[in-house]
Amino acid sequence: QVQLVESGGGLVQAGGSLRLSCAASGRSIRDRVMAWFRQAPGKEREFVSGISWSAGSTAYADSVKGRFTISRDNAKNTVYLQMNSLKPEDTAVYYCAGGRSAYDVLRRSSYEYNGWGQGTQVTVSS
Repeated sequence: QVQLVESGGGLVQAGGSLRLSCAASGRSIRDRVMAWFRQAPGKEREFVSGISWSAGSTAYADSVKGRFTISRDNAKNTVYLQMNSLKPEDTAVYYCAGGRSAYDVLRRSSYEYNGWGQGTQVTVSS
């Protein structure tokens, strides 16, 4: 069972940047799709970004496209989310998760992921 720990969240002004990290332990994630989700108060968890096991493909929610960049370093067993031009509506708890099956395709549904981390709070002030 993989354990995921997110870090890098914090309070930032609108227009600012943050870089989230998701460190995995317990086993390698090199064969897994990895994704970031977020959940704002009173809202459902939503897909933010995902990256294929090979890093050959990425996907983004329309709301973050052009502002966020996902990447992975399999040697460090870590996934990153660079967030630029942050907006107040980006405020949420951000979670990373790993795909259930090895070498699977990149999907946007949270049901396709497990091994959720505890989340990291991102707050963007206006």
